[in-house]
Amino acid sequence: MNDRVVLVTGGARGIGFGIVEAFANAGFKVMIADLGGGNSAARGASSSAGGDAENWNYNLANKQDLDQAQSKAGQLGEVASCEVDVTSSDSCVKAVAATIERFGQLDVLINNAGVVQSGPLLEFSEDDWDKVFAVNTKGIFLMTRAALPALLESKDAAVVNTASIAGKKGYADMSAYCGSKFAAIGITQSLANEFAPSGIRVNAICPGIVGTAMWLEHLMPSNTTDIDEKNRDFEDAMAERIPMGRPQTVEDMGQAALYLATARNVTGVALSVAGGIEMN
Repeated sequence: MNDRVVLVTGGARGIGFGIVEAFANAGFKVMIADLGGGNSAARGASSSAGGDAENWNYNLANKQDLDQAQSKAGQLGEVASCEVDVTSSDSCVKAVAATIERFGQLDVLINNAGVVQSGPLLEFSEDDWDKVFAVNTKGIFLMTRAALPALLESKDAAVVNTASIAGKKGYADMSAYCGSKFAAIGITQSLANEFAPSGIRVNAICPGIVGTAMWLEHLMPSNTTDIDEKNRDFEDAMAERIPMGRPQTVEDMGQAALYLATARNVTGVALSVAGGIEMN
């Protein structure tokens, strides 16, 4: 894979960084794209809705996270980083341009950037609804559109979108998130059909329950502030809930994304990586 280049949005931490490490270990040249100083997906998503990234329901990535990710992944191979707001067309175009300027090409796009908000419909704000869809759904559109000219130049191009098991089954108090992830799967299937004649494969991974900030800080908050105890509580709960007896890891997601990006005759797939908690 030494002659292939991948761009990973939301790559500074969590599932995104698990994907970055998997591709770097496989020999890809990697561009990590994520939030930075003054350039946040939540801020961009809410610019017309009056929202504020600093008031989001859990901590988003920042410039320090991005720099640390580049430093750590850089020990595995050739890695660079850039800032991106996936809700901004101009920012997406600049991220693709930075990738091509640094590596000369783009072969794989990973649309991983995402946010979550939950709550009963009557209490759910229009601003939060718009933020979730702007990042999770519109972000795929804008980023893929920006990358398409470069992908068309590749002889082995692929797009992998991060959807969710919440894109296959609706859950109470999760209408915005589930709706955005159902949409991500629909977009994946549509683009797979559209791009197939050009040889570009489009697939999605559907993570189950991964101990990222989304889960630990928002969806399943713990009474403790001790990070080790919080992780133990999370793993104990998942051991009872998930058929295979453990939560999913960012490494699991990296393996799945790498497979879908390199499988030559697989397209239009929404692959659940969920330890059996979702089967279809």
